[in-house]
Amino acid sequence: MRYTGPPMNTLALKYRPRTLSDLVGQEASVRALSNALRRAKESGSINHQAFLFAGVRGTGKTSSARILARALNCVEGPTATPCGVCDACVSAEQPDRNLDIVEIDAASRASVEDARALREQVQTRPAFCRYRVYIIDEVHMMSRSAFDALLKILEEPPAHAIFVLATTELQDVPDTIKSRVQIFPFRLIPVGLIESRLKQVCESEGVTFDEGSLRLLAEAGQGSMRDALTTLDRVIAAGDGRVMEDIVREQLGIVPAVRVQAILEALLAGDSSAILDQCQALADLGTDWISLWRELMVAFRDRLESEVRRNPGPQDIMRLARMLHLLLQRERDLRETSLPQVVVELALVTASQLPHLTPLDALGRGAPAPAPSAPQTRPAPPPRPEPGTASRAADPQTPRPGTPAPASAPSAPRLQPVANAGNLESLRRGVSEALKAAPGGLPRTLGALPHMATNLRLEGGTLHWFFPPNVRNTVQDLEREHANPHLLEALRQVLPGLTRMVITFEDGSSQRPEDLLRNDPAFQRLMEDTQGEILEVKRMEK
Repeated sequence: MRYTGPPMNTLALKYRPRTLSDLVGQEASVRALSNALRRAKESGSINHQAFLFAGVRGTGKTSSARILARALNCVEGPTATPCGVCDACVSAEQPDRNLDIVEIDAASRASVEDARALREQVQTRPAFCRYRVYIIDEVHMMSRSAFDALLKILEEPPAHAIFVLATTELQDVPDTIKSRVQIFPFRLIPVGLIESRLKQVCESEGVTFDEGSLRLLAEAGQGSMRDALTTLDRVIAAGDGRVMEDIVREQLGIVPAVRVQAILEALLAGDSSAILDQCQALADLGTDWISLWRELMVAFRDRLESEVRRNPGPQDIMRLARMLHLLLQRERDLRETSLPQVVVELALVTASQLPHLTPLDALGRGAPAPAPSAPQTRPAPPPRPEPGTASRAADPQTPRPGTPAPASAPSAPRLQPVANAGNLESLRRGVSEALKAAPGGLPRTLGALPHMATNLRLEGGTLHWFFPPNVRNTVQDLEREHANPHLLEALRQVLPGLTRMVITFEDGSSQRPEDLLRNDPAFQRLMEDTQGEILEVKRMEK
């Protein structure tokens, strides 16, 4: 039985842009193309015959190439506003039926023979239209020899030929090609514009939706309008013509917002038991832990922003920032582990106790332990001190209820400024003592770094560190904390007037040896040919 109904189009195809004005979020490229078409109309010929559209998937590259072909061949063209009714405009809607619009998928036709065949085909004049437009999609997939064959065509194209190259990997296109084309960047589409477009589509299709559902779909698109429309199509089918937030979360595997907020509140309250209970409940629901992590990080970031806008003290901001930084560092572990639930629980429990630890020097001065940022809903076990910190409950000098309080502990002795900052050993010794005594829960291993440095130099208000390249991993803590106000304040005790620090590696590069290997073209080709990976980098003894 033959189907004779209307064509079955997805929303992504049905609402594909037909004119430059339909493109969303690409104002800069639209303006440049419109001006180029206007000048071509005024002069009677187009100045440039090769274009390169570069950007992530679903941002309108191929659609723009078809729009450009339509605009060039319209009976009223070249024009930025083709009529849409002439033979050239109608046939451009279906390039497979238009002899003068040639679409080539470089992913499947990437050999030098294909490029040579194209070079011979280009000499053929258009059959019906003003120009013959060649659209080469995923051009970065072409081989090196194919690029060399294409280069001659782009240098001296026939007057009737227009080339539009499209790629998602601009860095893989040779510079010789990029120097002969006009490059138009297609950027990620902002979430707000995608949401507005989805709303228009739902209203046109007569689909009901609730507040928040379209926002989730727009965020899930990650800057791609096509991906967002494809997901909307799936949600409409699952919801029987309705787009509701709970259906969107179910289809995308997104954890319910109430669950995310419950974990966030337990995290900020330092309630480890509640964190473990919430994680177990999510495990019972079959949660995608990577999806949960992303939602939680976004929620934490929003909470940090709201706290910052309340203008709290710097200590409160630093506590939240350090918690978020610690959690973000665990994302790679989560993607590589076979036990994601364990990684999530460990990271959350560790971060929840971080603000409630008191530095050792603060205990020596008798300073009170920091209060939790929110009331705990249930008793939490005493936190386990991290290296360099200890909880007040673990202090053997803490008096028990009903016993007289001991005399207040004497304040920690103030460090003396370095007498001769020009002497390397004196400078190393003073900086090391200051780093070891630095407050704020900084890593205690920082105190050993001055002796690992090949040189320390104080110039004006800047402390310059010089390290050999093979200690990059060891210096990571210093790189991460070099602008920490606690660290700078501690160093000012021995280096008055210090304002900042600069870290330099002897070879003038901040890259690790494995990073240098990954950036080496010959090594990259070897890795691709052997399907290998870098496990360990060792320096060979001469």
